[in-house]
Amino acid sequence: MENYIVKETNLTPGIDLNYEGGTVMLKGKSIPENSLEFYQPVYDWLDAYLEEPKNKTIVIIQLEYFNTSSSKCILDILKRVDKLDEEGNDVLIKWHYDEDDEDMMEAGEDYSDLLDSPFELIPIEE
Repeated sequence: MENYIVKETNLTPGIDLNYEGGTVMLKGKSIPENSLEFYQPVYDWLDAYLEEPKNKTIVIIQLEYFNTSSSKCILDILKRVDKLDEEGNDVLIKWHYDEDDEDMMEAGEDYSDLLDSPFELIPIEE
């Protein structure tokens, strides 16, 4: 299975989907013009990954900001990974946020409440 990597821009997050490492990473800002179109390759990759997942899957989210349409896409990504946890696979979601950014901390808490997977909220010190 091929890895999927997208470089970060001012409007879109950096994405690193690494099959061998079993990692899913989003970093930066997520305010694309068309969130569904932007995230479709991520959904496709994850759907293929779910067919033959690694023993441990780690999701690393380190977003500075995301818009409303991206929030739904992020939830869809996390729900796909949550299925692995439901099936007994080892999953860990790491939500990194700037220690002074209460909105991003609360967004992580909200996602955590919607999922069964182990979820770490990790403040980033400046």
